[in-house]
Amino acid sequence: MARPDKAAAVAELTEQFRSSNAAVLTEYRGLTVAQLKNLRRSLGENAQYAVVKNTLTKIAANEAGITTLDDLFNGPTAVAFVTGDPVESAKGLRDFAKDNPNLVIKGGVLDGKAMSADEIKKLADLESREVLLAKLAGALKGKQTQAAQVFQALPSKLVRTVDALRAKQDEQGGAE
Repeated sequence: MARPDKAAAVAELTEQFRSSNAAVLTEYRGLTVAQLKNLRRSLGENAQYAVVKNTLTKIAANEAGITTLDDLFNGPTAVAFVTGDPVESAKGLRDFAKDNPNLVIKGGVLDGKAMSADEIKKLADLESREVLLAKLAGALKGKQTQAAQVFQALPSKLVRTVDALRAKQDEQGGAE
């Protein structure tokens, strides 16, 4: 029979997996408590970084329907549970790992799909959601401006063509 404290830990981890947009598994061997504190700060407000027990976390992930991470639960493991923008948290992990090579990104899951460590690093290279949305809005606004110019050009071109035809008819009528 499972001990109540372990069952509670599994239930809490299961809920974190279910409520998160993403979860990133890391190896933190060799990091000090102060460095882990800095890492938690660098992840932003929408991420929670927790040192976990592999067996309990593997059970919790499986209960949450995530079976693709099973091979990553070895060695000292910590999980970053991301509830907000996963790009921001991935950047925080990548940047921290550059300064602290003891932090190793093992892999993770984003919206139920497994991601390798390289894919997480590529995710970190993306611009934030807000920047991408602003660029999209700018592009759409530019296209609307171009469309308006085209629609304005058509009637004015028609008017110039009609004026040219009138002028030509007047010339031909005056010559007869």
